Amino acid sequence: MSTTMLQIRNLTPDLHRRLKIRAATEGVSMSEFVLREIRKSLDRPSRAEVLARIRAEPVRNLGCRAADLVRADRDSR
Repeated sequence: MSTTMLQIRNLTPDLHRRLKIRAATEGVSMSEFVLREIRKSLDRPSRAEVLARIRAEPVRNLGCRAADLVRADRDSR
């Protein structure tokens, strides 16, 4: 697998310090920590993808207002 470099510009000293501390706490290099965080972020669907999935779902008729269902559930506790 080939790899490529990524340079992050304008990183504030505070953010750099926090990344360095977090990586050290987890026992990995800053590079490995940031790469892992990028992978985790990209594994989650984007906001646009989530909204598209929601819009693709059929509209469901609950037979009453959703707020009434929530209220009934809360009152039953």
